[in-house]
Amino acid sequence: MATTDPLDLLDPDERAGLRPAEARFVGPMLATLTADHFSDPEWIYERKLDGVRAVVVRDGDGTTIWSRSEKSMTDTYPEIAEALGRGPALVADGEIVAFDGPQTSFSKLQARLGLHDPDRARATGVAVFVYLFDVMVVSGCDVTALPLRTRKRLLRAAVDFADPVRFSTHRNTDGEAYLAETCARGWEGLIAKRADSAYRPGKRSDDWLKFKCVREQEFVVGGWTDPTGSRQGFGALLVGVYDGDGLHYAGKVGTGFDGRVLHRLRERFDGLAADRSPFAGTVREKGTHWLRPELVAQIGFTEWTRDGRLRHPRYLGLRDDKEPREVVREEPPA
Repeated sequence: MATTDPLDLLDPDERAGLRPAEARFVGPMLATLTADHFSDPEWIYERKLDGVRAVVVRDGDGTTIWSRSEKSMTDTYPEIAEALGRGPALVADGEIVAFDGPQTSFSKLQARLGLHDPDRARATGVAVFVYLFDVMVVSGCDVTALPLRTRKRLLRAAVDFADPVRFSTHRNTDGEAYLAETCARGWEGLIAKRADSAYRPGKRSDDWLKFKCVREQEFVVGGWTDPTGSRQGFGALLVGVYDGDGLHYAGKVGTGFDGRVLHRLRERFDGLAADRSPFAGTVREKGTHWLRPELVAQIGFTEWTRDGRLRHPRYLGLRDDKEPREVVREEPPA
């Protein structure tokens, strides 16, 4: 059971450094991809979940759920908002997921994408959970300057964790062994976090690092190709990433769709049709149709080729929690 005031857990010096803060949206802290996997007693390691980032805001009027781009998702996941409805005021960071067997499945969440009617959202039959892993505001105070371990302690005290609300557990020190276990289980990867780090709202930081087992990221959809053979709807998506001011073509994605997804996406294309290619440079594909670059898709792939194309890409789903202009090629720093 959550304590009456989680801040009672802090020592006088910690409390003296807190600043007043309202319970309202805080831009989430972002992790940096790295290929340098390590073990360190000054770091903790959390499972990287394949879902939708969520900022939970609870105040005297109830609980609201925001996407990382500050779009309301409260009615998309009403059971989560209801489960978090009681307790001290807070702003917490987490990930909303659905499961396919033991694995979190971004594709399964697609049934809820764009739904803003609580009854329709529940009627999908897709069970959802939120894993909370950090807290930025507690009981009217900004706690972002406190160390991560302390913030996680406050989070545990501020929330009654029972399904569909879950606490994101972590392991200490042994990042390499945990990553090997994670990859063997078919998980997406880990987030390594410096244990004494502050929370940096809206910032990408080297204090949080992504260890990935598989490669995937967001891409902007700029067009589609005609279907061939018995295929219905469309043949492939034409996708790209921003680099400077231009949208640079990254290749076509023709796998990962079933008949229902092909039909739903094709319907959306009609309202986004464009006369000209949104891509910088020439795209040499047959049977192309251009779109305004407003849709963001999650794409899995094996690697980037030398000419900046995706090898073996597969469609995982649409995202509505990231603006197209934020989509850039995600690579570990050299």
